[in-house]
Amino acid sequence: MPKRNDYIPWDEYFMGISLLSACRSKDPNTQVGACIVNSDRRIMSVGYNGFPAGCSDDEFPWERQGDELSTKYPYVCHAELNAILNCRGANLSGSKIYVALFPCNECAKAIIQSGIREVVYLSDKYADTPATKASKRMLNAAGVKLTRLLPTRDEIVISFKENDI
Repeated sequence: MPKRNDYIPWDEYFMGISLLSACRSKDPNTQVGACIVNSDRRIMSVGYNGFPAGCSDDEFPWERQGDELSTKYPYVCHAELNAILNCRGANLSGSKIYVALFPCNECAKAIIQSGIREVVYLSDKYADTPATKASKRMLNAAGVKLTRLLPTRDEIVISFKENDI
């Protein structure tokens, strides 16, 4: 019997892990996940956008507008930074980070400082914002490769049904 030939490529696999991680986010508007992979294709860490550990999801705001301290923005930790921090100091030099949404300027700083050498992303919907422009400028200056993933499929369905295993 020949082997299967419809398996997913590595980039889609790791982006899938990133998207699955995003499902852990409790943000009612934007769910982003990140997956960091070393040069041996081993997952080093994952993260998603949410409040820091110890900050209750019920006590901090999820609003997007209003007085800044009444919005989520000063409190939420982005997926990329969470993934970097979840590594607990592991060496990330030469690794890749997979994210659905192109990283903001604050996450770009952490990506550069951590030694990550490539950002693989799906969407660049905020390309015209100052934060994304600053991010690209810094990432390019630091020699971080930017790769937009062009998937070979539109979706991957995950089933928890015992009969599908």
